[in-house]
Amino acid sequence: MAEKLKGEVRAMIGDTDANSLTILELIDDIQRLGLSYHFEKDITRALDRMFLRVNGTNFWTQQKSTIHAIALCFRLCRQHGYEVSQDVFKRFTDENGNFRESISKDIKGLLSLYEASYFSFEGEKLMEEAKVFTTKHLKGKIANEDLVERINHALEMPLQHRMLRLEARWYIEAYGKRKDANYLLLEMAKLEFNMVQSMLQGELKDMSRWWEDIDLGKRLSFTRDRLMECYFWNVGLIFEPKLSDCRKSLTKLAALITTIDDVYDVYGSLDELELFTAAVHRWDIEAVETLPDYMKLCFLALYNTTNEMAYDILKQKGVNIIPHLKRAWADICKTFLMEAKWCSNREAPTFKAYLENALVSTSGVLISIYVYFLLTETITKEALECLEKKYHPLVECSSLIFRFSNDLATSKAELERGESANSILCYMYETGVSEQEARKHISSLIEEAWKKMNKERVAANSPFEKPFIETAFNLARIAQCTYQNGDGHGAPDNKAKSRVLSVIIEPITLVQRLQHRSNLLATVS
Repeated sequence: MAEKLKGEVRAMIGDTDANSLTILELIDDIQRLGLSYHFEKDITRALDRMFLRVNGTNFWTQQKSTIHAIALCFRLCRQHGYEVSQDVFKRFTDENGNFRESISKDIKGLLSLYEASYFSFEGEKLMEEAKVFTTKHLKGKIANEDLVERINHALEMPLQHRMLRLEARWYIEAYGKRKDANYLLLEMAKLEFNMVQSMLQGELKDMSRWWEDIDLGKRLSFTRDRLMECYFWNVGLIFEPKLSDCRKSLTKLAALITTIDDVYDVYGSLDELELFTAAVHRWDIEAVETLPDYMKLCFLALYNTTNEMAYDILKQKGVNIIPHLKRAWADICKTFLMEAKWCSNREAPTFKAYLENALVSTSGVLISIYVYFLLTETITKEALECLEKKYHPLVECSSLIFRFSNDLATSKAELERGESANSILCYMYETGVSEQEARKHISSLIEEAWKKMNKERVAANSPFEKPFIETAFNLARIAQCTYQNGDGHGAPDNKAKSRVLSVIIEPITLVQRLQHRSNLLATVS
């Protein structure tokens, strides 16, 4: 990206003469266009100034502050770790504590309040009322074409839950249709998206060569060959160009998880699975001799790839992480084995027993441990305990969102296959409720998990650094994205394939670039 363009954007973010709402809307646009990683320090400085300014001048209670301005400021502040009370919205309620009906006429304000409501904490009744109120009034709202597109997009899935790179692709195209679009930002966003996409394509080629070299996909015909989906998952987890090595390591991890999961799910006998679980627990190369041939390939691929990653971390950070990685793999294989036993015995565990096992079997904990070592500059004992002993809410909640999103998408197919270990089915068996009621309950647990994560984002003494915290949110986002319309990982449909194409394969057209040139030059000058 041209330094001159970045310099112009920095000047706009740092403009101390601009009013608060102008800066807030600029920051929101930069984030949604996928450009914020270029301007993290600038955005932080601007929000620091903003937070001091709004608190010092009672911005929250000024009569001229609209519901749009308050909701946008609330959302951005909470997103960036500032503690803001839900009480800032009380001025928009009546004597009974309900949101005033007059707000429903302000579509832009409704949209902003709707998006802000998904940054709520547990127990915030006003924010829950905001969600219900805005959802009700946005549905079927008559508006201009631009707003209708934005309304439908928001109601399909709120911004807080969306995969960042997919949102950037959508927002670039939607933003380009707006009459008030800043062509400097639009030009920069298109160029940057295509540049990053080209880099991602190069990484995908590297991953394809690695996958062909280890040859698991061809030799183990019963497994899902899902390298593209594994790579897309990790673009959702971490997309910044500077983290290429991390993304590739996590793609290898995802491919191994998918393969080994299939060994437990669809092929191995219980006796063979017991042997494999014991071999992983021992983490000894000699253990391979106890395994059938197809498992020898799996074990050696796992053993060699994991040790290679650990060697790279040892070189970079001087820490031997093999004890942590082998423990994490032993834990997940134990949970895979438990699920295999439940399936073999046609046993439906209690809902509590299922969740305790699923928290690990979903692979969220394993992924989090790898992410921690790959991203964290200063590894601490406190953080490791939060990953390995008593799971931190960020790890637990992102893993549960992953598990529940998967279950909502795959439970029908699993029931047809005769599988009984699924959160929806276990809850139905235990409580006697209908499938519809069970699904509603699981969806409510997803919402509660998001609220707990939102609270952790503003926690003053988190054991984790910011990159890890953001990746925990991205894990929940890519899970909901992948399973939004079905099993986008195990059985990707056209919608899932379209998502992959839009982020990794198909560039954004720059045909309009010449048409906007005069507007761009006018903006820069």
